[in-house]
Amino acid sequence: MAVSPGRRPSRRRRRRIRRPLLRPRGLAALLLSGAFGLGLLWLSRGWWWPLPPPPQMILVLGGDVAREQRAADLAARQGLPVVVSGGSNPEYAHWLFEQRQGLPSHQVQLDYRARDTLSNFTSLVDDLRRARIRHALLVTSSDHMDRALLVGRIVAGSRGIHLTPVAVPCAARCQPEGRRKIWGDGARAALWVVSGRDLRGWAAAHLPPWLAPAGDG
Repeated sequence: MAVSPGRRPSRRRRRRIRRPLLRPRGLAALLLSGAFGLGLLWLSRGWWWPLPPPPQMILVLGGDVAREQRAADLAARQGLPVVVSGGSNPEYAHWLFEQRQGLPSHQVQLDYRARDTLSNFTSLVDDLRRARIRHALLVTSSDHMDRALLVGRIVAGSRGIHLTPVAVPCAARCQPEGRRKIWGDGARAALWVVSGRDLRGWAAAHLPPWLAPAGDG
């Protein structure tokens, strides 16, 4: 068919497909690299981390009233303020700290924002930083301490807060936690430091099985 000289043959326009800046694999690699860098920074802290002051407060993680009882004893002996994250009901806590142990109400803060071990720290860490806390005693059960200390040292450490563990014996009630659960929550904590969000669902879908979060956190 002849084409008239005044018209040009039509060309079909190709639609440009916009590709995401980062594919899931690229995002996973980026976040893992950030987590790895944070890990190296933490492991090398002995070279650059300033010595912390004496303990300034007691942070007790809820889940067993024996933890709160130990924290109440410590607070009475050392005169330190106490923050209970996700602990027992307010009625019991007020009785334990104020009536049984005789602590003034301003020495004890009850906080119920936490849903799991990670949020025990993420819900409070910026409040502690604003209060200029640099050293806290961490009180939790002995079977929970490894995971809590790993998560806490990543999250609180990112804000310059040092944690000293105070393990509460759990005896026959101990339920040892597996390495996958411990390191899975450690990965979540590192991702929170990098992104500012809890990426548990994303981590379960994209991280290797041995590193993905397990259980209820």
